Amino acid sequence: MTLEVITDNTLDGVQHGFFTRKGGASSGVFHGLNCGFGSSDQHEIVAINRGRVAEAMGGGHLCGVHQMHSATVVKIDAPEDKKHKADALVTKTPGLILSVLTADCQPVLFADQNAKVIGAAHAGWQGAMDGVLENTVSAMVDLGATRENITAVIGPSISQRSYEVGPEFLDQFMAHDPASARFFVNGEGDRLLFDLPGYGLQRLRDAGVGQAQWTRHCTYRDPDRFYSYRRSCHAKEADYGRLIAAIRL
Repeated sequence: MTLEVITDNTLDGVQHGFFTRKGGASSGVFHGLNCGFGSSDQHEIVAINRGRVAEAMGGGHLCGVHQMHSATVVKIDAPEDKKHKADALVTKTPGLILSVLTADCQPVLFADQNAKVIGAAHAGWQGAMDGVLENTVSAMVDLGATRENITAVIGPSISQRSYEVGPEFLDQFMAHDPASARFFVNGEGDRLLFDLPGYGLQRLRDAGVGQAQWTRHCTYRDPDRFYSYRRSCHAKEADYGRLIAAIRL
């Protein structure tokens, strides 16, 4: 089956893609293109899926990190098998495929086409609050990019209408920045609905990037195309697949 890849025209000229779950070799709750070795899926099946992604990206080394909801960014300049503990990576080396895994969190792809510098970040609420998006932009600037020439695209993520949280969640954001209140709306009872992509877009714009977009795909609402950690929890499934987003020069 052919892989399904979502692209954004603001990144035209840079090979990139937010891959859906379609076209993979996994079965059961992982049915489709599960690219997460951290899942309980069969290792060799995940390797097949990741190989299909690398092939779809034109071949080459698929670079990733050991994600931990941090604000840490690593610079990659050569193929390596070691997985750094981080949640974003940047490079100016042609041929390297930068990738991040998500299942409701924001996958964010970055490019400064003039400077030939790219980046990829995994930004859940914790990483976004702690500054992973701003740190990715700064790391790209260190490699020669300029903020106004950076385009950042947020891929499929959980949307506000599906992201119900409690008042203690709001309290964390208010303690960090009272202006964050605008990303919350009232839900049922004391519950609130949080706009993760909206929050990410604002952090990117405040970081000075030239363009920031969201593809407007909700992972929770479209089980045929996307994995979702929250949906799997609500369905009481044993595990869940991981989507992959990738970019290369």
